[in-house]
Amino acid sequence: MLSFSKISTSRLKTSPFLWTEISGLYSPQDCASLAQTYPLDHFRTIEAYGGEKDYRYDARSLVPMGEQTVSRPEYLSPAWRQFAQDLISDDYRKAMSELTGMDLSDFPMEANLYHYGSGALLGPHRDLPEKKITHVFYFNERWLPTDGGCLAILNSSDAKDVAALVNPMVGNSVAFVRSDASWHEVTKVTGKVRESRRSVTVTFYLPGSLSSMWPPGSELELHDYISA
Repeated sequence: MLSFSKISTSRLKTSPFLWTEISGLYSPQDCASLAQTYPLDHFRTIEAYGGEKDYRYDARSLVPMGEQTVSRPEYLSPAWRQFAQDLISDDYRKAMSELTGMDLSDFPMEANLYHYGSGALLGPHRDLPEKKITHVFYFNERWLPTDGGCLAILNSSDAKDVAALVNPMVGNSVAFVRSDASWHEVTKVTGKVRESRRSVTVTFYLPGSLSSMWPPGSELELHDYISA
């Protein structure tokens, strides 16, 4: 399903850090299938305000940290099972290694699905140092940048210092290398949206790292996602 060649032959921009936008990742039919059957099961609400960054969103595991299995495949459509299998394939890991110029063969990977509903956001941040490579895929068939929910590539920690905005349309994605300069955010989703901003984040961690998304006990909080 995934166009591994589109990933491997892309080139990273160097300003304001190493990142690139990669589009045309699937066929129109696969785009429609992924968007229309986006999962709603087994999500966890994650939110905090007033700290280093404000954030609120709902997350579900798609590929557990460091594993070669798919989380709860029985709840996924055939298109989503295939997409997840592509993510755990050697071809995807090889394509990401070629894109970034880093040998990712020993880096544990995890993939999580996200709903950003009305009022959801993820303030300016650089990711934890152990999150070395990130690849974010988008799954909305319709979305206006004025509705928020865009990935903002920032020149600094200032949310107003925007270098680029990426609209979360299905078939599009963004990959970047974590550094001291890799400031980014998800702009706040407005109150008028009827459908959540939908994405999958794939993270390649430095060897020996632990998942920051799923601490012990977090699976007790799971629920189906219902838009506001």
